[in-house]
This record gives sequence, structure tokens and C-alpha cells, in this order.
Amino acid sequence: MNQKALVVVSFGTTYPDALCAIEHVEERLRREFPDRDFYRAFTSGMVIRKLQRVQGVSVDTPEQLLEKLAQRGYTELLCQPTHVLNGLEYDKMCAQLSAFAGRFSSIRLGRPLLSAQEDYEICCHTVMESFPALGEDEALVMMGHGTDHFANAAYSQLENTFRALGYERVYVGTVEGFPSLDYVMQRLEKRGIRRVMLAPFLIVAGDHAKNDLAGDEEDSWKSVLERAGYSTRVELRGLGSLDGIAERFAEHLHCAEPFAG
Repeated sequence: MNQKALVVVSFGTTYPDALCAIEHVEERLRREFPDRDFYRAFTSGMVIRKLQRVQGVSVDTPEQLLEKLAQRGYTELLCQPTHVLNGLEYDKMCAQLSAFAGRFSSIRLGRPLLSAQEDYEICCHTVMESFPALGEDEALVMMGHGTDHFANAAYSQLENTFRALGYERVYVGTVEGFPSLDYVMQRLEKRGIRRVMLAPFLIVAGDHAKNDLAGDEEDSWKSVLERAGYSTRVELRGLGSLDGIAERFAEHLHCAEPFAG
């Protein structure tokens, strides 16, 4: 039997139409490493439980999957997370991998999306080349997830990279961290910008994108901006659906380093 496995680890989503972004990345990685058996794992227990309860779909956690792979006789693992940051979900995944360090002859791990400055630059160019062109008086406001982990600083670095590359009217906020929407709106006001294109800086356009960003609820970013007099349009595309992002994950996997635990 094949003793080499490719494991792609994502936070996960319960939205079938958003899952295609994860599948796009997975398919890119599968094409890159056709000699390996492919497996999927999600790190979100909430997503896994809801998928099982509502859709009857079973997805393993990394811990559950690695136990199965060890029992099936796999010896070499190549693992790529689709996480944006080196943050809490990535740390949780690494902790689960650590428990299996002695049960495989080789575990190699690729880095999350934003790991080096080159990653930021490629992401900025990919977004601007993939999304509709901005009007002369229009800004792109992107919603990241946000975290209380120190990796949250990546969002400010991302916006600074947009600026350094000449994309002056791109603003990055987060739904659960800093920068907040209020802070983004303060800066829009200073620039006199009244038209906004909203888009997620998330691997999938799932719950946060559909509800917190673009939903009809009064506290969604779209609703808050429109109440404040802004004209909005929405581009609901998960980052994973963009070819340049999938390619970046493939490059990270080619540079995967041995995981010692």
C-alpha cells in the first residue's frame, strides 16, 4: 500500500457553497503531489459537530485523522494548513501533530498563508488582480477574522503592504480583533471616501462573510456603513477560490519543513 499521505488542514465551514474555496486549494495541492493519498481535516469542533448533525457529513480533527493514518500503516505525512495566520488554530493543529511525532517516520509541515513578507505581497497583488476594479472615489474594505493571539498584528502588516505596493485605498479590519470597523470608518472619513467595496480576507466566504460582513442584520458591516451614508457593494469570494492563493499554498508545501513536535 501507499505509505505517503497528504493531509490538508482547514478551520472548516458548514456552508456548501463556501466549501468550494477549500476544495480549490485541496485540488491544487493534490495535483502537485499525485503520489500521495489525500486526506482532509478540520480544526473547528463547532464546524465538525454541525456538519455531522445537520448534513450527516463526517470530517476528522487532525488528531482523529492522524490516529487513523497511523493505524493504516502510513509512515510519511505531508501536511498543509489553509489557515491565514500563524495563530490559535495553527497552534492547536501543531499541538495535535506533536502527539504523533513518534508514530510516523516523517512529518513535514507547510506554513500558513501569511508567514513571510513575500506572502503578504503576493496576497495583495492577487486580491487586486482578481477583484473588480475600484472606482476613482471608492475603497476596498476587507474583513479579516481577528484574534487575541499576537498573530493579529498580521492584519496591520497586510494593510501596510497594500500601501507600500501602491494600493492606497485598501483598508483591512477584523470582526474579532484590531483594527475594528470603527477604526476603518474613521480613516475612510478622513479620506473623504463615501463608496466602499466590501470583501472577506478569509479562506472561505462562510458565516462571517455572509452575516457579519454582508448580512442584513443591523450590526453587519454593510448595514453599519450604509447607515453612516456609505454606498456599498459586496464581493463575496473566499481567498481559497483565487488561483494565486492556492498557488501560494502549493509553494509553502514544497518548502515544508520537518515537524519535530
